[in-house]
Amino acid sequence: MSLAPNKDVFITCAVTGSGNSQDRSALVPRTPKEIADSAIKAAKAGAAIVHCHVRDPETGEGCRDPKLYRELTERIRDSQTDVVLNLTAGMGGDMVFGPPSAPLPLVKGTDMGSAESRMEPIADCLPEICTLDCGTMNFAEADYVMTNTPGMLEAMGRMMTALGVQPEIEVFDTGHLWLAKHLVTSGVLNSPALVQLCMGIPWGAPNDLNTFMAMVNNVPQDWNWSAFSIAQHQMPYVAAAVLAGGNVRVGLEDNIWLEKGVLASNEALVERAVSIVETMGSTVLNPAQVREKLGLTKRAPV
Repeated sequence: MSLAPNKDVFITCAVTGSGNSQDRSALVPRTPKEIADSAIKAAKAGAAIVHCHVRDPETGEGCRDPKLYRELTERIRDSQTDVVLNLTAGMGGDMVFGPPSAPLPLVKGTDMGSAESRMEPIADCLPEICTLDCGTMNFAEADYVMTNTPGMLEAMGRMMTALGVQPEIEVFDTGHLWLAKHLVTSGVLNSPALVQLCMGIPWGAPNDLNTFMAMVNNVPQDWNWSAFSIAQHQMPYVAAAVLAGGNVRVGLEDNIWLEKGVLASNEALVERAVSIVETMGSTVLNPAQVREKLGLTKRAPV
């Protein structure tokens, strides 16, 4: 396959995530103000899109409190910095089993919400984009399963379409991409779709280039896509995504290090990504250009 580098690239910054990275770096934002401030700095550094979770301000653990999403959204929209807001709808699908000798009842950490509760912050804040984790998978820890049934995804997808919010379909393995295509062909989601290829996350698609290109080659030609990998592979995947014709994602959700021994900020990771993209001869798109590319409508302050 010949290379077809993307000459017009948008950068997404995944600002904080919901994992335990807050215990490993003081630079991971916790409160809505900290998350908003970090998102704004990332936008000023060159990120056209900011992908945001919220955390419990006291514990730093990921949560899905609609009031925290509302505060975060208002802070970003009230700022003087233009950026496309992408809120997660991935929370509320966490199933944690007991040990193999006694898997039931489910244990602490389980958070299984209804489609309506998982979509409540999206319906309230109306971001331009929200995520749809398109599948179920064993997710790193021994007894944790990220749970997104076809029925749940169809229900949430129909809500996103009705709200006029663009789903960013998060694809962690090849079967997830298959299901994404089904959601589009069945009329649940509109075409062209927006896909995020999530590489190297145990135990989804490994981040080797053969698997990556298999994923890329199965994205429909008229869809828009982006890709990332985690930890030390984050920056190499900036280059790989651009070379393969896609867009890129960086941020503290996926990687807390700028280089060995140096903790990163979101803006520093975005600046590094901008440097890679531009050195490859491509242009970094601004928020207005991304809205035109993806057919988005800028939302006013709520």
